[in-house]
Amino acid sequence: MKKTIAILGATGSVGTQAVSVAKAKGYEVDLLTGDSNVRLMEQLARELKPREVVMANESAALDLRQRLCDTDICVRGGGYGILSAIAHSGAETVVNAILGQAGLLPTLGVINEGKRLALANKESLVIAGEMIMRLARERNVEVIPVDSEHSAIFQALKSGKPSEIKRIILTASGGPFFGKTKEQLRSVTLSDTLAHPTWKMGRKITVDSATLMNKGYEVIEAAHLFGVSPEQIEVVIHRESILHSAVEYIDNTVIGELSVPDMRGCVQYAVDYPDRTEGCMEPLDLFKVGSLSFAKPDFEAFPLLSLASRALSDGGAMPAVVNAADEVAVSAFLEGRIAFSAIPEIVTEVYSACGEAKAERTLEGTIEIDRITRERANALVTEWEI
Repeated sequence: MKKTIAILGATGSVGTQAVSVAKAKGYEVDLLTGDSNVRLMEQLARELKPREVVMANESAALDLRQRLCDTDICVRGGGYGILSAIAHSGAETVVNAILGQAGLLPTLGVINEGKRLALANKESLVIAGEMIMRLARERNVEVIPVDSEHSAIFQALKSGKPSEIKRIILTASGGPFFGKTKEQLRSVTLSDTLAHPTWKMGRKITVDSATLMNKGYEVIEAAHLFGVSPEQIEVVIHRESILHSAVEYIDNTVIGELSVPDMRGCVQYAVDYPDRTEGCMEPLDLFKVGSLSFAKPDFEAFPLLSLASRALSDGGAMPAVVNAADEVAVSAFLEGRIAFSAIPEIVTEVYSACGEAKAERTLEGTIEIDRITRERANALVTEWEI
């Protein structure tokens, strides 16, 4: 039977790759959402013919509604429009590829509707991982990770029981600045930062990869997804991005997943699970790869990796603090307002000022902590402006 999916964040990096998978595999697309890229969304809507399209930006929604007036496609606008569209969608699987904190409420919306969640929005689990996984268990909803590392771990965990896990080996490409010292990072430019050696991603995620903040998020994500402690997760730099992560069991056997670095395979696996079907990505040629290398992270040059693990251990809304401060700092860097080296300084200083978040356990309180954190981070950005 033809699978029916929804793609949230369809105009972004992962979203466009999900669209590519849908075309290649012949999935029916019931719903598309985007932010403000009207031209691309019009193109996708005409190609995929979804029942409904939502633009988070209200002005973009008005524009798109006029562009698609010759079709039967329903066009909505705003964040509540996305939640309403999820509730009315006939999709069995929803791919959440929305970037940042904006993906949290849609994640909860998908789970509340009892639909399978193919989760590419790691921030959902960073901000409210405990609440999300508890709700998923209560609603009996499958949460299938789309991040390449977590998809690999999810697959490797089919080889053993949770009680048999010794550690999770979370691989990282190391980003464009692998091997650079903290001092050398003071002079890197925006173009240097966006030149990722392996993956083609959105600008924000590419910056997070350069600071290793993205890997810190993935540590938090892995802990919630797989029910392991921070001490059971080890980050390993793997420049080739061929081993996407692995699980070591108590008998010292290591089971990993290897493939070319292509997010389309992760999207396809999440939608087709538990089946495997003909792949739409390039096969892995080990002779072409030649060799695989592994190294330890430099926690001094890239302190945000340690800070993320600390936030996970501190608990409460502290991971939400890290995420909010980082979103503000990275945005300022992308706008040319601060230097690359200011990002970890701002995030760390804000984190130290938000100790009250350790005691927060509610969604409403966490959202308020997020707001307060952004205010504090924006104030600090002005002090670090170039």
